[in-house]
Amino acid sequence: MRKLLPVLFLVAASFGEDPPAPPKPPDTPPGAANPVALITTSLGEIRVLLFADEAPATVENFLALAEGTKEWKDGSTGEMVKRPFYDGLLFHRVMKGFMVQGGCPKGDGSGDAGYKFKDEINAKSLGLDTAKVLDGNSAHPAMQLQSREDFQRNVIMPLFAKMGIKSQEELDKRAAEVQKKVESLTVKEALENLGYVYEETHASHAPVKGSLAMANAGPNTNGSQFFLNLGDTPWLTGRHTVFGEVIGGMDIVERIGDVKVDQDSRPVAEVKIVSIRRLSPEDAAKAIAEAAKARAAASKPAAPEAPTPGK
Repeated sequence: MRKLLPVLFLVAASFGEDPPAPPKPPDTPPGAANPVALITTSLGEIRVLLFADEAPATVENFLALAEGTKEWKDGSTGEMVKRPFYDGLLFHRVMKGFMVQGGCPKGDGSGDAGYKFKDEINAKSLGLDTAKVLDGNSAHPAMQLQSREDFQRNVIMPLFAKMGIKSQEELDKRAAEVQKKVESLTVKEALENLGYVYEETHASHAPVKGSLAMANAGPNTNGSQFFLNLGDTPWLTGRHTVFGEVIGGMDIVERIGDVKVDQDSRPVAEVKIVSIRRLSPEDAAKAIAEAAKARAAASKPAAPEAPTPGK
């Protein structure tokens, strides 16, 4: 059996372009099931509405670590402990206009709580089940295709594995079938070929400005690290569990995003997470109401200027 040769199919696509982002979901109704967390930082306070109705396991993990009700592994001692995990940790990675990331006990992005857990993403509710990998002259942003090599590595080879094609002979026999499959391949299918597993139990939010999402190292590798979006990130859709949104203190998130960083995107002057705590139901309701009022005020059209008498 001959070794499978690298193949590039003759599908016209423009890599690295910026096709339209997936539609944003409607604002999350402030249901009683969705708690609000206060992230106190060394630069100010951030309030986040947590999507417990969309990502219950992720929200539970985040709050349990924050409040010290769940055991986690202390990397310095190797012992299992139960104390507030995030208190005193750094925002170790900051990329202006993109995101701010925290939750690493080592402060360099390599640490976690000593365990991993699965994603909670509904690809169908994000429209990835109908979105094509290749749409006309554009590649879908969620596939992160910047070159033909990316296309080969992230789309073609995983598709071969899915179809059980292991040799050039097999490919020659099924070339027409493969070509047809490439042209009809959805983003959901392509990401599943890369190892992502989706569920349809709950809806999901796309990663947009103000989103709170889990950082990971690939499918089902969530732990303790999270990030807050400074802008829309359609290329992360379907790859990261979005489990909340900022409803107060977005100016603080942006202030963190503006700090000076080194070549590794690490803030030169430390920005700390002082604490993360769940707000009481009364304070949560107040925060949600204030956010709704501010959103309504921002969307209200400005009143026309009153005419003034000429000179």
